[in-house]
Amino acid sequence: MVIGILSLLVFAGAAIGACIGRPAHWPRHGLVGAIVATAWIAFAAPAPCGPREDAANSYQRGDYAAAFNDFKALADKGDAHAQYMLGLMYHDGQGISPNETAAFGWFLKAAQQGNADAENYVGYMYYNGQGVAEDKSFGFNWLHKAALQGNATAEFRLGIAYVDGKGTAQDDARAVTWFRKAAEQGNSDAQFWLGLSYEQADGIPQDYAAAVLWYRKSAEQGNGLGQYALGLMYYKGHGVAQDLVQAEHWFSLSAARDSDLRADAAAMRIKVASEMTPAEVSSAQKSSRAAPPK
Repeated sequence: MVIGILSLLVFAGAAIGACIGRPAHWPRHGLVGAIVATAWIAFAAPAPCGPREDAANSYQRGDYAAAFNDFKALADKGDAHAQYMLGLMYHDGQGISPNETAAFGWFLKAAQQGNADAENYVGYMYYNGQGVAEDKSFGFNWLHKAALQGNATAEFRLGIAYVDGKGTAQDDARAVTWFRKAAEQGNSDAQFWLGLSYEQADGIPQDYAAAVLWYRKSAEQGNGLGQYALGLMYYKGHGVAQDLVQAEHWFSLSAARDSDLRADAAAMRIKVASEMTPAEVSSAQKSSRAAPPK
């Protein structure tokens, strides 16, 4: 969903900029600033012209029925981003009843025009048989197209495909390559998997310090898997000095997250607490009262 919102802002900004006389070619290094500026413009005042702005504004204010109609008109005319947004709205049930088949159809139209976000969804849906018959080879190919365009989610999913050997030959080294690309873009799931690769020496030489570094990046973004893994590293003293207070802290945060390791984190939190000294318990209590990392 975050990808959809970010992509929507870029979409809205391109058209709004044209209406207010923005230079046609901003430098690449100004992209983040451009997105922020676009977001401010979109929310600060009504868009000055055009159906694209109407669609973007309706979506931003949560008027999904109006946004759906506006995107549909654009999508029918071949607008790739509108087709992607229509797919997203069908997928998530925004302004229309959820319909995976319709979502896939619109994603495919946009993907065939090179829209990377749509390529990612087409790959994911092929891979999992959502709205289309499952075909992991097709899924892998579409994820690869999106990953080559720098889509971080597709890069992460491509890494998982290589780990599992589904849709392609199993290859831990290639998995690490794609995990790293996504991790460097801030994908917290990829950061966890890159840390796991370093810890377990899967496709890369074992390096506990590097594992801790990537687990921490994931954990600090609130990823429950990363928080659990970081807690284990502190508990074992791998790549970092053993610290039961820090271990308990990260296990506690992980236990509060909805992840596959939530129950394990809760169990480890109890185990660590039973091994702590009174001073460590006091320190942990102070830590738990402090504002948790994001």
